[in-house]
Amino acid sequence: MTAAYTCSKTFSGYPCCHRQWRHAGHCRFVHGYSRSFCFWFQAEELDENGFVVDFSSLSELEQRLRQQFDHTFLVNADDPLLEQWQSLHAQGALDLRVMDNVGMEASAALVWDWANTLLRTRDGGRSCCWKVEARENEKNAACYSAVPTWFSNKAQAN
Repeated sequence: MTAAYTCSKTFSGYPCCHRQWRHAGHCRFVHGYSRSFCFWFQAEELDENGFVVDFSSLSELEQRLRQQFDHTFLVNADDPLLEQWQSLHAQGALDLRVMDNVGMEASAALVWDWANTLLRTRDGGRSCCWKVEARENEKNAACYSAVPTWFSNKAQAN
């Protein structure tokens, strides 16, 4: 394994609600949390400032998080009440975001992809996001971790 520098950045304060309509228990009901996301980055070489990732350059990622999760209602694309949620959105009662899966595990994978798309486009693959922790509160979190293939291939080519 190649040596790497790592760092992490947490974004927090995204109050939103969702429901797991297939769940037999109370998670099937609409409920909310103030989500937070911790991103773990790595690079084999530091940038010109001596950083793995310049945190001040992540405003585009932060904006996407805010747009998706700040005061929004998240619903699965296959929710049987989707038409009703869309009607409430049209009436201005909720700010709807339709997702493949609203769960924390899937949310972690989704924002992992956003971070890596940004880093690959902007930095040409010098750095990557290898892990995201999606937290719904102080007790519950889910993680997604993977090194993007384009980053691994770059490391193997050197």
